[in-house]
Amino acid sequence: MMNETIKKIHDAVIIGDTDEVKINISTALDAKLESTVILNEGMISAMQEVGKRFEAGEYYVPEMLISARAMQAGMSLLKPYLLQSNVQSSGRVIIGTVKGDLHSIGKNLVALMLEGAGFEIEDLGIDVPAEDFIAALQRKPADILALSALLTTTMPAMKQTIDAIQAAGLRDKVRIIVGGAPVTEEYALQIGADGYSLDASRAVGVAEALMKK
Repeated sequence: MMNETIKKIHDAVIIGDTDEVKINISTALDAKLESTVILNEGMISAMQEVGKRFEAGEYYVPEMLISARAMQAGMSLLKPYLLQSNVQSSGRVIIGTVKGDLHSIGKNLVALMLEGAGFEIEDLGIDVPAEDFIAALQRKPADILALSALLTTTMPAMKQTIDAIQAAGLRDKVRIIVGGAPVTEEYALQIGADGYSLDASRAVGVAEALMKK
C-alpha cells in the first residue's frame, strides 16, 4: 500500500499542484523516506498516469504542462538526495527544436515528460543549427537526440541535422528520435531517424524502447 505522504505527492503531481508537491516532498524527506521511492512511486508513476489520461483524451496539453511543471518543481528538491543515492538515470537525452523553427511548447513538454520518466535532459532550446547539436554530442555523449519541428518548412532541417551528425562520425553513437505536428513516421524513416513519436506522452515509450535495444 502506498505511503500516505507519497500518495499526496502522486495526487498533487497529477493535478499540477506545485506547492502541495513541494510541501509533501519536504515532509517525506524529513520522515527519512527513500528518495528513490519518492521519485518512482510519487512522481514517475504520477506522470505515467498523466500520460494515460492524455492518450485517453481526458487531459490536453495545458494539463500535461501543469503536471510536468509540478513534477519538475519536486525534482529540484529531490535531485540532491538522488545524487547522494547514486540513482541510475534512464538515459541521457539532448533535445532541441531545429534550425529556423521558433516553437518551444511541444519540445518543452517532451523534455518534461522524459525527465518525469527519469531521463537526464540537456535542452538546447529553439532554432538550433546542426553544428550546435554536434557540439553538444561532442561535449558530453548522449543516448538519445530528440529533434522537434512544428513547421513543414523546417522539417528539412531534421534531415540536414541527421546528415551532419553522420558526416561528423557520430551517427552510430546516438539514437535519434523526431516529432512535431507535421512530422510522420514515414518521414522519420525516410530521413534515417531511429524513432518517431506522435506526441509527448508516447515519446517516453519510444525513448525507453530505444534504450533497450
